[in-house]
Parts: sequence; structure tokens; C-alpha cells
Amino acid sequence: MKSSSTELSPYSLRRRRRQRTHFLVTGALIVGAIVVALLDVSLGHEVYGLNDIFAALNGSAPGGTAFSIMQLRMPRALVAMICGAGFGIAGYSFQTLLGNVLASPDIIGITAGANVAAVASITVFGLSGTALFGVAVGGGLVTACAVIALSWRNGLLGTRFVLVGIGVASLLNAVTSWLMIRADQWDVQTATRWLTGSLADASWSDVAPAGISVAVGYLCLATMAHTLDVLRLGTYTATGLGVRVNRARIVIVVVSVIMLSIVTATTGPIAFVSFLSGPIAARLLGNHRPSIAASGAIGSIIVVLADIIAQHLASGHVPVGVMTSLVGGPVLVILVAGVLRKGV
Repeated sequence: MKSSSTELSPYSLRRRRRQRTHFLVTGALIVGAIVVALLDVSLGHEVYGLNDIFAALNGSAPGGTAFSIMQLRMPRALVAMICGAGFGIAGYSFQTLLGNVLASPDIIGITAGANVAAVASITVFGLSGTALFGVAVGGGLVTACAVIALSWRNGLLGTRFVLVGIGVASLLNAVTSWLMIRADQWDVQTATRWLTGSLADASWSDVAPAGISVAVGYLCLATMAHTLDVLRLGTYTATGLGVRVNRARIVIVVVSVIMLSIVTATTGPIAFVSFLSGPIAARLLGNHRPSIAASGAIGSIIVVLADIIAQHLASGHVPVGVMTSLVGGPVLVILVAGVLRKGV
């Protein structure tokens, strides 16, 4: 007969069940992200099976098959998967940090900073490639610093940060529109394609910087997972539990912004992925507390599935950002309506 000291309390049993559910759901989402990426590689004018993909990977596939898979489809699928994860992780960190499901980087100005920098580079300076990438990253970082500075008052408060970010985003979007109106027609087409978010130009040269930024960002935020959970409880509670709130918030914002700026510079601002990933992960996990890994996997799945639909199911090739906007807009309305009903 077991002693009472070895019996688990109801709380411990519930906690173990939550942990098991969390592990299983997160693992299933990661596997799902890999599966849809393989599907993205296999589909096209010529449909390739897993044997063809593995043959291309080990160098035994015929020349045409190897070129199609390794040079055209594989880098696009990898960039979609990696950047989707980056958008999802960044969205999770902002929503958790600020305690607001609507606090997406799309909304609070950081993406708008990368946008205006990229559009100015294209329409005014004629930049492209690595130079455009660097300027877009810098635009996101400078905007984040400006939003932090303008919202700082004895610390970084979530509500003020969101409101200042929305105001800065509105201003930068107006600047972007002004630049587009004054630009040459050819530059407008290039800038519009970038602003919409597209994977059409994805290549192997994009995989390494995006992959490194997402991997480093994930590791940094994963080490601060406990801090993020405590910050969810509010500033005063977190301070009482020994968290240096202002320093933690700045570190989380800086790490997230660097990662987000790099993936945005790689694909353009793919709309609503950062916004959708955290809430969807929370629903699937069942405890309304998304995790970094689950949010990243959801982001990957959203972007890759949107790319598959944009390439093969839509009438003609359309930018992936159009497909995510079609889904994200209605979900945003539903979430806002839910928040308003709760009186938050």
C-alpha cells in the first residue's frame, strides 16, 4: 500500500496533465510544420514524392529534378518555415510581455519602421539585395528605440507602449504612402511587392541570416520563459517576485525586434502572422497560455500553408501576404469584439 507522502495531489495531477498536453501539442505542431514544408516542396507543375526530395538532398536525383527541388522549391519552403517561426515567436513575446492579445508588432509600429525604410531605399536610393536588407533591419530597430523612448516613464508600461506604437505606426504608414505617390511606376511595383510580403525571391542566401536570427532569438527568449510567465501577472506582482521588470522588458523587446526586423527584411511584412500565432497556440494548448515553440510552429504552418494556397490554389500566383491578410483580418475583428465584450 502506497504511503500518503508518495500520492500526488489533485493540483500535481492537473499540472502533469497540462505538461503532457503541452508537450504533445507542441510536438504535433512542429511535426505539422515540417510536413507542410515538405508538401510545399513537392507541389508544383511537376509533383515530386518523398523519394525525389530525398534523392535531391543526397545528390542522386536527375539534373532537372535536383534543380527544381534544391534551387527553386527548397529555399522557398525553408524561408517560409523559418520566417513564419520568427513572426510567431515575436508576436508571442510582445503579447505576453504587454499582457495584451492585440499587441502585435504589426500594430505597434515596428513593422511600419522596416516598411518605410525599405520603401525609401527602393524609391529614393534605388537599393536592392543586401543593402535593402540592412536598411530594413535598421528601420525596424530605430523605430523600436523611438517607441521605447517615447513611451518610457519610470519604466516601460504596456498600455503606453501600445498606444505610442499605434501612433508611430500611423505616422510611418503615412510617410510610406507619400513615398509611393512620388515614386516612379517601376519602383512602385517593386515596393508594393515588398510591402505585401512575398516569397517569390527567396533563395539559399536568405536561409542562413533568417535561420540564425530565429534560432538565437528563440534561445534567448526560451531562457527567459519563466520571466515572461511572471510578467504576465503584472508589473507589481513581477516586481514582488524579484523580477527586474524594466530590464527584462527591454531585453525581450530588443531580442524580439532584432529577430523580427531580420525576418521582415527577408520576406517583407507578411501580415497578421505575428498577431495570429499566439492566440491560436493558446487555444490548441487548452490553457490560454501559449508557448514560444508552439507559437513559432503555428507561425511556420500559417506562412507555408498560405504560400501553398497562393501558388497553387489561388487564381494565378499572388503574394503570400495577401493570403494571410484574407485570414487575419476577420480573426482580428473577432478577437477585438471578444476583448470589448469582456470589458478589457
